[in-house]
Amino acid sequence: MSKRPTKERIVEEASRLFARKGYGAVNVEEIAQAVGIKAPSLYKHYKNKQEIFEAVVQEMNSRYETSVASLQMNGHDGGADAGLFENMSEEHLVSLGKNLFAFFLHDDYAANFRRLLTIEQFQDSGLAAMFTKQYADNPLAYQGMLFSMLTQAGVMRSCDPQIMALQFYSPIHLLLSICDRHPERETEAVKTLEQHIRQFNALYRIGENSDE
Repeated sequence: MSKRPTKERIVEEASRLFARKGYGAVNVEEIAQAVGIKAPSLYKHYKNKQEIFEAVVQEMNSRYETSVASLQMNGHDGGADAGLFENMSEEHLVSLGKNLFAFFLHDDYAANFRRLLTIEQFQDSGLAAMFTKQYADNPLAYQGMLFSMLTQAGVMRSCDPQIMALQFYSPIHLLLSICDRHPERETEAVKTLEQHIRQFNALYRIGENSDE
């Protein structure tokens, strides 16, 4: 059986090294050594470490796109996804929430990228801004738009959608960070996640809902 392409292995090993040591502490020679090649061979595929980092980001985004597509979601535009949630049952909502949580926790690129930015947020202003955008601004904007559309459709109670987004997303982000530090608490975290989704749904959803 042939090995996976060298270019793919470079990105994979770089993702692991960045997550373990931080972007600034890793050099090209170290990435090449992890792949099992010499630095000059690595430069045939990528010009520098920044280009490798960009490939890591691209791969992570590609995996996210595949994951949300499998759930029949847009994943970026809350307005585009509002119709999906209008008649979604609570059981379906819980299942979807667990699937997304599992992706962010267990997909190697998603988990490594989150850990990398956690390490680098106090060392690199550019990566700090990326962390804020990736794990605060973007998800809150998505969910704020989603809740706004569902409120307008009469599916959810008329409340400030941005505050609803903050109330929904913040516990999920917290549970992910706990599992990053304490993987043994995943079962507990998933149970809490389910309770959170059900309680949020009970507080804000209007009337009964089903998959019909």
